[in-house]
Amino acid sequence: MSEPQTTQTTAATENTIPFRDALRIWWKIGLLSFGGPAGQIALMHRLIVEEKQWLSEARFLHALNYCMLLPGPEAQQLATYVGWLLHGVKGGLVAGLLFILPGAVMILGLSWAYVLLGDVGAVEGLLFGLKAAVLAIVAQAMLRLSQKALKHGVAVALAVAGFLALFVFSLPFPLVVIGAGVIGWFLARHWDSQAPAAADIDVVVRPGTKRAAIVAAALWLGTLVALLLLFGDDSVWTQVALFFSKLAVVTFGGAYAVLAYVAQQAVENYGWLNPGEMLDGLGLAETTPGPLILITQFVGFLAGFRDATGMHPLLGATLAALLTTWVTFLPCFVWIFAGAPYVEKLRGQPRLSAALGAITAAVVGVIANLALWFALNYLFAEQLTFSGFGMQVLLPDLRSFDMYAMILTAAALLLMFGRKVGLFPLLGMMSVAGIGVQYFF
Repeated sequence: MSEPQTTQTTAATENTIPFRDALRIWWKIGLLSFGGPAGQIALMHRLIVEEKQWLSEARFLHALNYCMLLPGPEAQQLATYVGWLLHGVKGGLVAGLLFILPGAVMILGLSWAYVLLGDVGAVEGLLFGLKAAVLAIVAQAMLRLSQKALKHGVAVALAVAGFLALFVFSLPFPLVVIGAGVIGWFLARHWDSQAPAAADIDVVVRPGTKRAAIVAAALWLGTLVALLLLFGDDSVWTQVALFFSKLAVVTFGGAYAVLAYVAQQAVENYGWLNPGEMLDGLGLAETTPGPLILITQFVGFLAGFRDATGMHPLLGATLAALLTTWVTFLPCFVWIFAGAPYVEKLRGQPRLSAALGAITAAVVGVIANLALWFALNYLFAEQLTFSGFGMQVLLPDLRSFDMYAMILTAAALLLMFGRKVGLFPLLGMMSVAGIGVQYFF
């Protein structure tokens, strides 16, 4: 089957946007993309839509809705999609890789520091304070997304249903996504569809796009086959590769949905780390640029550190971390290069736009579920599980309430929402506060 093609080109094609200009923008985004997907998407929107005007608002949101539908980190996939729109396969590769690279290098360094210095009081206090800032950041992300996605009653109902489906009934996330998409498809009149702008770019899809998807898929699957043949299925290397490959396929809804899945599986099923360490990893990821899902590199690092048979723990941890990043992000290029050309052909169809908008609304409920999960694990040392009547609800053990965690969380929320403190000042102030609690209380 031939790839979909368009023939019209306009002023904003790759012939008139110098690649070196785009390269500078992608480096800038990669180095400044702090604050999780909400902040990263806002940064891309400001630079690419508002300042450079390389894409229209409608084109940007069309790409974003498709990326929200995909498994894996939506912000990194959005960067890949936009890079591909502007400069084809090379643009997509550069945009996607530069979005990951700075944060991946920093997370690896912080992971080394964590295992070497994590038992030092100052580091423990710093991480304790960072967790409070993380909760405020997640709350802000939920608020920002809800303001864009919940514009009418049906969207609000989908967000509430998504939250209940995950937090109360523990339904599989793909089922929630599919259900929301079907509802949006049949209720298209409730979503406002924006027609493509007349001056927006059009894309000539070359055969290289399809080839790039095939090569990326072959590298990904080839890695899994090689590990199975060399080490078997009991090796930590194989388990890490298979788990995070599965993660790349089944965890829909972006970074926040992925975190909930990673926390459940890595903590409860594999025992690679405990809930407190998961929160520590999220705090480290929040201090670095790049996708929030780079926390998977921290998880893989700890898995390799604790089960690196036959080699030094730090070497095993580093290799496991790099393997984790490889299998987590490589599929993202498959999804974009394989699907984006066809999504572009569907641009402007009201029912598809409505389905994607409904999925975005349901993801608001996913973020609410994540925020509550992290809050329970931070504010209470112990949790209880209520099961019955088809429900499985995580409840706090009130006897394990941490008053200092509550005080720091309240302070972080006040600073972010009341005083409008920026990301870096907030992380810095809460880190200092955490150290103070560690040493003086």
